[in-house]
Amino acid sequence: MVVVVWIVEGTWPACVDAARRHAPADAEVVLLHVTGPDAADAAHGAFAGLLGRGHPERDPGTRVEHLAAASAETLLHAAADRLARPCTRLERTGRVEHEVVAATDGADLLILARDGDRTRLGPPSLAPPSRFVVDHAPCPVLLVWPEPAPPVTTLPPAPPRPPVP
Repeated sequence: MVVVVWIVEGTWPACVDAARRHAPADAEVVLLHVTGPDAADAAHGAFAGLLGRGHPERDPGTRVEHLAAASAETLLHAAADRLARPCTRLERTGRVEHEVVAATDGADLLILARDGDRTRLGPPSLAPPSRFVVDHAPCPVLLVWPEPAPPVTTLPPAPPRPPVP
């Protein structure tokens, strides 16, 4: 059994704890972190468009890429320490939701956390990339709350029903 745990800043401890609780002892656990290209692309673009060309060694986008990689490595290391069992650490770069779905090809379970509005129950508790992953993952998904779930009283009201003729 292969269990992929999506490691995201802010919510990763709940995902790792869920893997500890739900992944069988003999499961292969893959800790996955995906870095989006937006920040580095913006820095590259600003340098090329506003600061001039001809000095690639001054491009701040390269520094941003290195910082993102170091941050991902630190996060994956912390997650592996918390998991406290053998695992594979996987860092990918690209459009986050697509990279997560691609990484789950052949997996038996994906664990991720709610990352939207966590003050109430309902669809807004998932940010768009997470919603995409939940809708497109080619394996079962375990969706966890990173903190205790809001009370059931936060459910939105049922939509009005048309009168029965």
